[in-house]
Amino acid sequence: MVSPGFTFKQFHVAHDRCAMKVGTDGVLLGAWAPLDGVRRILDIGTGSGLIALMLAQRSAPDVQIDAIEIDPAAAAQAQENVLASPWPNKIHVHPIALQQFEGGPYDLIVSNPPYFHAGQSFADPARARARHTGSLSQHDLLAACQRLLAPQGRVALVLPREEGERLRDIAARYDLHCACDEIVVGKEGKEANRVLLLFSRELITIKQGQIVIHSADGRYCERYIQLTSSFYLKM
Repeated sequence: MVSPGFTFKQFHVAHDRCAMKVGTDGVLLGAWAPLDGVRRILDIGTGSGLIALMLAQRSAPDVQIDAIEIDPAAAAQAQENVLASPWPNKIHVHPIALQQFEGGPYDLIVSNPPYFHAGQSFADPARARARHTGSLSQHDLLAACQRLLAPQGRVALVLPREEGERLRDIAARYDLHCACDEIVVGKEGKEANRVLLLFSRELITIKQGQIVIHSADGRYCERYIQLTSSFYLKM
């Protein structure tokens, strides 16, 4: 019997013991993050292991992925998802806080990080930990990326647009400069509500773009199909 969760073309993600379920943000980041020249990857706050599994599917056989998760139940479920996948030897799940993690250097660091500030309430304490910046502030995240990133490495993040703009403003303090900024529009004609950001240590011209998920009539748009067709069963 398949556990509750989400089935992709090459793997299943059970997420009933994870505070944050499989969602569009994680799918976008897993499909979008650039993998050219990448041999070592760090997934910060892996949750169910979704992004790590997507990157395992997209990457070369010799790529190694470390996935860290502070919540013990989520880390255990991520490990189960990895073991049930085609890539059990590519992904290593670590049940540890980012601030205590030692590893690297990494060619690519990815994260769908917490973005709600203290004061916002959730009935589920695990969901609160997963989404509140109290356990992982933007400064903590950027400091860890600075510490763990290889000299030519890159950091790929997905955030609400306002939080992304805030993080961009402080990233340079950590020797991280925005290389790519793509806003995400849920439906054609609506305001962008998410942003995909790519950072590197090198100060270069920022590539800007836009990803629209649904057209005005509700169909998936071509760019989104191109990004996700290797994963979704019905694309």
